[in-house]
Amino acid sequence: MTEYSAPLLCEPYLLDPGPEGAWVVWHTEEPGSGGFVLVGPGVAGMSPRQARDAASGDQPSGPGWRRFVAETRPLSRTREDAESRVPGRSYPTVTRRPVYRHLTRVTGLPPGRTPYRVVALHGPGRATVTGAYSLAPAVLAGAGVRLLLTSDHQLKAMTAANLEKVAETVGVRLDGVLMAGDMVNVGDRASDWFDAATGPAFFASMTGRAETPIAGRTYRGAPLLQYTPIFPAIGNHEVMGRWSETASLDSQFNDPQPRDVARERYQSTGSDGSGGSDGSGGFDGSGGLGEVELGRRSWDVTTYEELFPYPRSAAGGPRWWSRTIGDVHLVTLFVTSIWRPHVSVGRGKFQEDVADLAHPERWGHGQFIFEPVHRDSAQYRWLERELTSAEARAARFRVVMFHHPSHGLGGNSAPPYTDPVRTVERDPATGAVTAIRYAYPLAEDHILRDLEPLFSATGVHLVHNGHAHLWNRFRNPAGVNWLETSNVGNNYGAYDVSSGAARDLPVGPDNVRQGDPGGLVPVVPTIAPLTGPTGAPLPYVASDDITVFSILDSTAGVVRSYRFDTRDPDAPVLLFDEFPLTSAPW
Repeated sequence: MTEYSAPLLCEPYLLDPGPEGAWVVWHTEEPGSGGFVLVGPGVAGMSPRQARDAASGDQPSGPGWRRFVAETRPLSRTREDAESRVPGRSYPTVTRRPVYRHLTRVTGLPPGRTPYRVVALHGPGRATVTGAYSLAPAVLAGAGVRLLLTSDHQLKAMTAANLEKVAETVGVRLDGVLMAGDMVNVGDRASDWFDAATGPAFFASMTGRAETPIAGRTYRGAPLLQYTPIFPAIGNHEVMGRWSETASLDSQFNDPQPRDVARERYQSTGSDGSGGSDGSGGFDGSGGLGEVELGRRSWDVTTYEELFPYPRSAAGGPRWWSRTIGDVHLVTLFVTSIWRPHVSVGRGKFQEDVADLAHPERWGHGQFIFEPVHRDSAQYRWLERELTSAEARAARFRVVMFHHPSHGLGGNSAPPYTDPVRTVERDPATGAVTAIRYAYPLAEDHILRDLEPLFSATGVHLVHNGHAHLWNRFRNPAGVNWLETSNVGNNYGAYDVSSGAARDLPVGPDNVRQGDPGGLVPVVPTIAPLTGPTGAPLPYVASDDITVFSILDSTAGVVRSYRFDTRDPDAPVLLFDEFPLTSAPW
């Protein structure tokens, strides 16, 4: 007898559609004996037993269906620890958690949507057969599209409600989910992605498996990714720090160091001082560090790259790339830094902990940038070529997506996005280090100084950011729109004259404590703004009760933002802002 209820870790999700195909991905905790995708008009009507027989039989196709075989491989870094909350399990120490990725490229798709379902064989008499979903090839160049703009899910309380309201408002059959980073809290913690009990895990909410009660109603999210391909960017929470076999995952996440520091320490001592290597190799054969070992001693995005191997580019792999989705040309960048708290004592944005001053291996190096994007970097040179390419020029709209917002009212819009300038203070008598401080010159902000002029010069219509957990938008003099629409909970506040709040930053010209660090005036929502205590309209949504999502509708040439008050389950979803993506100068 065949079982049809053995669970997958997540429902299938779609990546990177092309002219005649798309990638289908799902995950399990065991390798299984085979993973298959059945595609065709006859798939939806199959019984589970018929689907299993089609997957395991000798024929690769039949009336109304074709079979595609998945490649199965383990993820290399997924783990759990004492802070993990997995139903029915405990992990008192850092423990490798097996997760297997099943990935296949479905090809030969006709225009329009085609039903598909996944069949995972687990051994004699055991199989999982998913429901029937649908996928489609890439939207034809020049055609109108609908794209969900979102970010910063991070297991936050309102995420499932947010996505359920997306489905109720615009459906689940969109042309793309543009995710501007921070999908989870700790990139290597498997349960953050699949089955955390602390909040809606990323794939659970994005595929309709969540169970989040709010105000007497349970929200499950929506089956978006089974029908709609995801186009992701890397946020700071997808980046892990130095590898350790024993340190907690939270502490590893908070302990990256710059790549050049890791190389220098290895060359001088043969070690980074952390005891971080697990002895698995990764050296380059000439006495230097290879990419794997370098990542273990500094920072890496391995789990992210294994979960989202596509889209990718020759220059940046899955870290930065571009795609044309109908009449929208999307460019995605790796623009994020290690987040540090602003604290008066201890390690933070502006200083090192006094207890670590005599131990350089413990220094945090300030709020440093992971991947350079300044005008002399490889990523910038690629971006410049990309935005001036024939494909970008031919698109009706040009959209750039990355995580960090230098234009914004949130706390995470400051300090400036630049390399920290370190000052080492010493005792004049003994030479002992007495303080290490970091400054961030506003004039050197890489986004404002280098990226924004390029966006203005090449006619970018929209920059989509995350990171500050609010909704706000701006428009610069060249017509470039900047939008952050990442309000699903864990609000950090809005620092604007209308709120009266000021960022907790040192006083000085480089630290903008109120308003946009980039000097733009925030745009008040055009339809139904929230109001402040005096009744004045607010240019932001920063709330742990009101959640927001935005839809780019290129046919209409607009971006629409909606809000829903989770305190009232019967409240309507309100369209509160709409702005046109008018022709930008070229």
